[in-house]
Amino acid sequence: MKKIEPLLNEIEEEPAPKEKMEIERKELNLPNLNEREVMKHFLHLSKMNYGVDNGFYPLGSCTMKYNPKLLERVAKNEKVAYVHPLQDESTCQGCLEIMYKLEKLLCEITGMDAFSLQPCAGAHGELTGMLITKAYFQYKGEERKNVIVPDSAHGTNPASAKMAGFNVIEIPSKNGRVDLEALKHVLDENTAAFMLTNPNTLGIFEKDILKIAEEVKRVGALLYYDGANMNAILGKAKPGDMGFDIVHLNLHKTFATPHGGGGPGAGPVGVKEYLEKFLPIPRIIEKNGKYYFDYDKPHSIGKVSHFYGNFAVLLKAYAYILLKGKDLKKVAEKAVLNANYLMEKLRKVGYEVPFYGRRMHEFVLSLANLKKRGIRALDVAKRLLDYGFHPPTIYFPLIVEEAFMIEPTEDESKTTLDDFAEAMEKILKEDAETIRNAPYKTPVKRVNEALAAKKQIFTWKDLKN
Repeated sequence: MKKIEPLLNEIEEEPAPKEKMEIERKELNLPNLNEREVMKHFLHLSKMNYGVDNGFYPLGSCTMKYNPKLLERVAKNEKVAYVHPLQDESTCQGCLEIMYKLEKLLCEITGMDAFSLQPCAGAHGELTGMLITKAYFQYKGEERKNVIVPDSAHGTNPASAKMAGFNVIEIPSKNGRVDLEALKHVLDENTAAFMLTNPNTLGIFEKDILKIAEEVKRVGALLYYDGANMNAILGKAKPGDMGFDIVHLNLHKTFATPHGGGGPGAGPVGVKEYLEKFLPIPRIIEKNGKYYFDYDKPHSIGKVSHFYGNFAVLLKAYAYILLKGKDLKKVAEKAVLNANYLMEKLRKVGYEVPFYGRRMHEFVLSLANLKKRGIRALDVAKRLLDYGFHPPTIYFPLIVEEAFMIEPTEDESKTTLDDFAEAMEKILKEDAETIRNAPYKTPVKRVNEALAAKKQIFTWKDLKN
């Protein structure tokens, strides 16, 4: 208490600004409750919350894995918690060293030659990658206008390309993978890049990736890797070895830093050596055992973040990699095993798996055959809430009708997967009326899907008795 008492005294003695006193509420109308009643109230609210710490979170393409609490202890250490980005380089050598070494580790994991840690989210990383692509062709004196994406791509891919000023060309899939002939048909001297995630959003590995890379390079374009699904190949395969030129990673997915609830996130971008000059500034360099910011990069796309990225997230990712060490590949092995185990259980009880075959870390069901009973994917997702499970991703990817996208992650036990499969089997056997009106056991029951658009409530002032 000795450290905090002076601060409390300062707060009490500080006079309130005049403006604050004028708008201060005099009558708060608060209930008169003792401490125990207040504790019971907030403890009850906490039990209503759902997260990766207390439940299964099978959101496909989100990799909602458990975050080891050791990482939180590391991030809360006062030696890093109170570091300010405006400090002089000499006073934050430890932070710079961590960031420098994290870049090197990410290079090793992905097969890239250089990384920037600045982007603060996956989509932010995508935009950064597209800006690097644009700068590269401007440097070469070429005006390439087109970026190609498959129809199974994450929606942020075409959005990021468009924000960077490119035209977006979508190509169809064939049996769940890139249609190589369709790709060849649109590749030309105006192609700047082909954006792809491998495995793709169906959980299918693009087995023709080397041929794809060859065709993209044949017209002088770049191959961009969307790292959202990196959890499937972590420690097993490298995008750089597949022919990718630019990679973004989601540290808040693959490397177990907090995910969901609004962030924060981190979407570092890695590149091959010939693209390094375009990475955001400053770059972190090492000289004689000391670390410095290097702004002398005339071809850089500039800063993409106010400072140097979300440091706490970067720190947790660094600690996670060191924690796993040589066992990093077991993350992918267990994630793939869990996904295929659960997929087979659900397929055998009657759920349809489009483009059936071996999957990687996630898989997509189609609930289209339930439409004849008047049941939609949304209805099944709502019904899962009554069984105590968070629903999977629904209606994505768009190429699967009534899509139900499930990613178990490596952290879930066989018992949890069996319980989830049992709940899904029970739902399949329930009558349509029960499913359509779910959920029943949640604090908020079935919500009118269109009401949010019809009756917009933005502030407490919009609420009516």
